[in-house]
Amino acid sequence: MPVAQHPYLRAPHPWFGGKSGAAEIFWSRVGDVSNLVDPFCGSLALLLGRPHVPRSEIVNDVDCYLANFWRCFTNPPREGTRPTPAWREAARFADWPVNEADLHARHLWLVNQHEFRERMKTDPFYCDPLIAGWWVWGQCAWIGGGWCSLNGSRRGYTSKPRPHLSALMGVLSLARRRPSFQRGGKGVHRKLPNLRRSGHGVHRKRINLHRGGTGVLTVKQQMPSLGGHGSGSGRCVHRNGAPVEEWFAALAHRLRHVRVCCGDWKRVLGPSPTTHIGVTAIPLDPPYGRATGRDPEIYAQEDLDVAEEVRRWAIANGHNRKLRIALFGYAGEHKMPRDWECVPWKAGNGYAKRDNANRHRERIWFSPHCLKLN
Repeated sequence: MPVAQHPYLRAPHPWFGGKSGAAEIFWSRVGDVSNLVDPFCGSLALLLGRPHVPRSEIVNDVDCYLANFWRCFTNPPREGTRPTPAWREAARFADWPVNEADLHARHLWLVNQHEFRERMKTDPFYCDPLIAGWWVWGQCAWIGGGWCSLNGSRRGYTSKPRPHLSALMGVLSLARRRPSFQRGGKGVHRKLPNLRRSGHGVHRKRINLHRGGTGVLTVKQQMPSLGGHGSGSGRCVHRNGAPVEEWFAALAHRLRHVRVCCGDWKRVLGPSPTTHIGVTAIPLDPPYGRATGRDPEIYAQEDLDVAEEVRRWAIANGHNRKLRIALFGYAGEHKMPRDWECVPWKAGNGYAKRDNANRHRERIWFSPHCLKLN
């Protein structure tokens, strides 16, 4: 069976703006390249949709919790003599029924892991299976944006931390007080958990990002549930009959040689991780820019201006023969040179109950050295 057709080679959690529907177009234009570098990896939809035998693959994301989750599926940590693989531990911790008290308690505990976030950015071999399991469990149970986010912080897309965030991280700890992540200093934003599917743990959830008639609407997701019954065994079954551990094992097999970085997107785009390895495919999928009018609180790490910086980088490097760059965005969002090819594609309905107009706005701009279709 080709790699991309394995039923479990997809993220076990929802992710706004996933690009699984564009994977076929992307690989047809970049080809079977020697190297893939994905600076905004998100749900790994493009990598997991690769139809070729994997070669060198490097992914990155500024979200420490997301990067940590994917690291659990890669090679063992440098220091490690773990009795069990990290992914199996993560599956055990993800096997838990939906519980509102647990959801808020774990959210509070996770956002207070300051040392974890710093280590994720400085040690490329580090991962924490407990945080990975609780994060993916909460990502599936949480309604709306803001899971494991520091509201108002845009730290991560630049190397300079905001002064107010530095002060916050220097004085807060779980033992001292609850941090304020909501307007008015009301503590961790309380959100209802997903109570559908009889409380069956990790599964594709309903997400409500509605903001007064704008933005993303509520929808019932079609992804099979990875739900559990609190056994803690990693053998809980979703409605299509696949244990969590089986799903995670398939991902671990596919991702065992992928290098997962955590930090600013430009860190993985120098010559060493790209052209020194060979012809490199670079999907650039930054958060939709300010001009698109999207909800600014969707991701845990937010920056509405990074899309313009990414566009400028793409144009500056587009004529490198060893780079095949694909810039993702909405129609009219990026003004690109005439020798870049703009290809429309249609995303899924996402979180909308009815036909979502934004799904028809999706575009990919391919650099001049990408492959042309006959």
